[in-house]
Amino acid sequence: MDADFELGAEYAARRDETDPLAHLADRFYDPEDEWYVDGNSLGLLSEDAEDALDRAVSEWRDLAIRGWTDADPPWFHYGERLGDRLAPLVGANPEEVVVANSTTVNIHTLIGTFYDRAEGSNIVVDELDFPTDHYAVRAQLRQRGTDPDEALTVVESRDGRTIETEDVVAAMDDDTAIVFLPSVLYRSGQLLDVERITAAAHERDILAGFDLAHSVGAVPHDLSQIGVDFAVWCSYKYLNAGPGAIAGLYVNERHFGETPALAGWWGHEKETQFEMNPTYTPAENAGAYQIGTVPVLSAAPLAGSLDVFADAGEAVEGATDDADALLGTGIEAVREKSLRLTEYLIYLVDERLPDCEVGTPRDPERRGGHVAIEHPEGYRVSEALKERGVVVDFRPPNVVRICPSPLYTGYEDVWQVVEQLRQVVEDEEYERFEERGGGVT
Repeated sequence: MDADFELGAEYAARRDETDPLAHLADRFYDPEDEWYVDGNSLGLLSEDAEDALDRAVSEWRDLAIRGWTDADPPWFHYGERLGDRLAPLVGANPEEVVVANSTTVNIHTLIGTFYDRAEGSNIVVDELDFPTDHYAVRAQLRQRGTDPDEALTVVESRDGRTIETEDVVAAMDDDTAIVFLPSVLYRSGQLLDVERITAAAHERDILAGFDLAHSVGAVPHDLSQIGVDFAVWCSYKYLNAGPGAIAGLYVNERHFGETPALAGWWGHEKETQFEMNPTYTPAENAGAYQIGTVPVLSAAPLAGSLDVFADAGEAVEGATDDADALLGTGIEAVREKSLRLTEYLIYLVDERLPDCEVGTPRDPERRGGHVAIEHPEGYRVSEALKERGVVVDFRPPNVVRICPSPLYTGYEDVWQVVEQLRQVVEDEEYERFEERGGGVT
């Protein structure tokens, strides 16, 4: 990566001028008078996503129920079609990916399905997981009469920030059925070694599943080649599909034909779905894990968002004309810019913020798309930044998360954000704000 960074807004502006993806930012609506660096929580609205949503609304108005067969694409196959388009971003075959449900619902159905079929009785998780993952896993264990306190093997962090791969491997034993971990830790931004964890699990006849919520759209994956068994993700962060947008899932083709633990009519094989048979026949692909009817208006913005990734692929020199290949090239280009931006952010924190510490791994192979900046008054610092028009978020106990989302953030944005942070810390502006209470952070 780039080790020759310089200080100053002029340098940052020059870097933006040579960025092949810089033009994509013009397609996003930036909140007025704000520096938005919270795309790891909610991505910004693009013109493409807005147009796709408007198109779906128009189809509803003009076609009504005929939209299920006559819309473009037909709503009846919407989940599968969007899954096909998403597949290059996660390195999967088209039939292994479907857009469906919410992330938590997908955890429920996939953990429930594979726990019932796996050997062993324990599930390996880690103590730094996003809480909903544990809620869902524990609920599935309870429904099977298993005590979660006994069946969950929780890998502990050595430093409160990261999880060591060696510790995950060491937690696997003869009683382990599934390893289920995030690809990127939501607080520190550590990128886990998905390939090594999967290989270690399979050597022990253990299934490997991952929550890609904090990596999909920012980090390329190669799920099929690695042999990951299943994965889930949301689409409202780096995929920029909107608040509460439809989620996605991946199931390796070797598991096709399983009956999902949470069966619903939209996962029925398409050919006979409307025969209304009383016996459930699951689709012979990842589409089986759809439950209820695809929420078209929550899925439509994703269709537009994926167009931006394809255009990111077109910006790469020598890019192909193949639409699916462009999405794969696009995510590689996005990752390259993401790493440059996060490295620049870390450089500026080191140079300009002696009172702050970087809690994210510096090795690019271990870093996701955001940077955790630690300060003893992290919550009040984040509040002071928001007053200055810098949109960040806080995660206990002391982390200000800053995400230079690569489709709409530039080097000059990063420079300005760090300058605002420097003034907040140096002038102790955070002292004017109360300590953290309850509510949304």
